[in-house]
Amino acid sequence: MERDAAHHLGRVLRAEPGQLYELSDGKAAWLARVESVSRDRVEFALVEPIAGREPSLQSTLLLALVKFDSFEWALEKATELGVRAIVPLAAGRSEKALLNASEKRAERWRKILLEAAQQSRRVSLPELKQLAKPANAFRDADGFKVMLSERPEARPLKEIAPREARLAVLAIGPEGGWTDEEFAAAAKWGFQQASLGQLILRTETAVVSALSNLNYALG
Repeated sequence: MERDAAHHLGRVLRAEPGQLYELSDGKAAWLARVESVSRDRVEFALVEPIAGREPSLQSTLLLALVKFDSFEWALEKATELGVRAIVPLAAGRSEKALLNASEKRAERWRKILLEAAQQSRRVSLPELKQLAKPANAFRDADGFKVMLSERPEARPLKEIAPREARLAVLAIGPEGGWTDEEFAAAAKWGFQQASLGQLILRTETAVVSALSNLNYALG
């Protein structure tokens, strides 16, 4: 291990020879023992493999940009809940200031995904896609497609999730909700409207609730 990761482990966490850590190269995970620590390098000896934790459901989250503290909390929890990919959405009711500042946050967001994956012992990281317009993200979606909605025609998520699905795309809008144009674009590309019940949830709360429901229904 070298550079920033080695510096953090050696200087911040003060790793010492003999200590055990879990390591992953994105394909497999191992229990490893620290052999030596220097300024910019930490050497390990692999002890034994660790069973990776990857969900059977391959899910993609289309998530409208909201205030960054809420958005970043949602990224962390979505990673813990096993999403394969995350697409930030420039929704019609997303704040313009957030859209303009989002490009500068991408590196921070990738770091959040990495730390959340490590914490939950995921072998692979979710892929963070570029900011997209909802219509384009809806067009590119593949699998069971569902968008959260407060409209009367929205059905409970647990009722419409097909048990045989192994690919799922979940779209969650901003706190102001989807526009009529976004509903129309989603319907054009096969999205169904789903409800999580009568309560009004914040965007980040809806992420946790909806992904948990999908994992239970399809995982």
